[in-house]
Amino acid sequence: MTPLPRSTPEAEGLSPAAILNFVTAAEEQLESLHSLMVVRHGRVVAEGWWNPYAAQHPHLMFSVSKSFTATAIGLAIGEGLLTLADLVVDLLPDDLPAQIDPHLAQLSVRHLLTMTTGHPTDTVSLADDSHGDNWARTILAQPLEFAPGTHYVYNSGASYLLSAIMHRLTGERLFDYLTPRLFDPLGIVGATWQTCPRGIDAGGWGLSITTEQLATFGQLLLQRGEWNGTRLVGAEWIDEATSIQVDTSDTEHDVDGRQGYGYQFWRNRPTGYRADGAFGQFCLVLPEQDAVVVLTAALPVAQRALDLVWQHLLPAFTDHPLPETTTDVTATLTSLALPTVVGESSSPTLARVAGIRFDFEDSPVTTAMLEPGLLTIGRGGVDRPLAFGHGEWVASADGRVRASGAWVAADRLVVRAHNVGTPFSRTFTLDFGSDTVTLDITQNVAFGDLPHTHIVSR
Repeated sequence: MTPLPRSTPEAEGLSPAAILNFVTAAEEQLESLHSLMVVRHGRVVAEGWWNPYAAQHPHLMFSVSKSFTATAIGLAIGEGLLTLADLVVDLLPDDLPAQIDPHLAQLSVRHLLTMTTGHPTDTVSLADDSHGDNWARTILAQPLEFAPGTHYVYNSGASYLLSAIMHRLTGERLFDYLTPRLFDPLGIVGATWQTCPRGIDAGGWGLSITTEQLATFGQLLLQRGEWNGTRLVGAEWIDEATSIQVDTSDTEHDVDGRQGYGYQFWRNRPTGYRADGAFGQFCLVLPEQDAVVVLTAALPVAQRALDLVWQHLLPAFTDHPLPETTTDVTATLTSLALPTVVGESSSPTLARVAGIRFDFEDSPVTTAMLEPGLLTIGRGGVDRPLAFGHGEWVASADGRVRASGAWVAADRLVVRAHNVGTPFSRTFTLDFGSDTVTLDITQNVAFGDLPHTHIVSR
């Protein structure tokens, strides 16, 4: 892609000290930021990735995907393919239950966009292979306890239905529909979108793009749909989609989730709006400041990252250039790194256990074998080698995982592995006894309870 132009914070009226204060606070108070990009007046003024995450790695954006789906709906409305008032029963006739109740008969595109479908809970749990390959049919078979438009509940299944509608109307994936209309003009290449078994993009989740690609999308929104002199998205649609369409003030969301919901966009507490994905994937569009702030992260409570943006960055935008300073923001941002495992590079225990295959029963993990710089985990009869470095992040053979390890005690090895295309990391802790090994595997973030494996070899 053609990168966004670069400038200095001072030239665009942003205090470099505020950027450093944000980074310092984030490293002290947040579990794991992966990237930061600040765009002011259309120019990147701050960018950094916490190693092993890097600029070239697409990152799973979770519900940020919804904002792209809403943009596709806006484009389709502009092309006359559908309207906000169109009914789902007319748009997805092959996916309907045998009996159509009055609430389902009233369900419209606008209700899907605003999460006011009438479902009592999120239907995303129905969108998996265990419910068959027709996710739309499964979702539409669920009872609507409330009349559409009268009850808000965050519902990723509704976003999937939007994607299914686009798939039926256009005969192509949502991703393919957006490519010539949005991705190609913005220079977004290498993006991917997870699909259901029928090849329909998930819509509400599953889009992977880089930090700068997301910032470019944010800049397009900030420019109300115009890019390089060409109108890509209708300004009126962006204004409507990013305005409050639903009152969320009485929900159980965190404070920035209670500021109102648009068409798959959230309003921010102090100003502007955002595309918002689980665990801290954010594209913050701040029209009053003529700025875009993008974060990727792995945060159990993502609100804390927003709080730091409002505390440190938002007040630092000024309406005039600032004098150049000696503050070296670039040096700080280019040296960011997640902490590696602290401990010794080796242990006498390694010579005793190296190359021994330890077997586990009644567990998805069936074997474990340690060699210098390499931990091999067996699952379902398939060995998965995990290379790890000491004091550095070492890439796996497929390049998707970076891992670091150390002996934290004479008989205990800890290896932490980041999948750099996602927020997810796993920590492997091996305790070696005289003739057994105990293996604990933990994960940093998850939907629901954190996965934890605790097994002892035979």
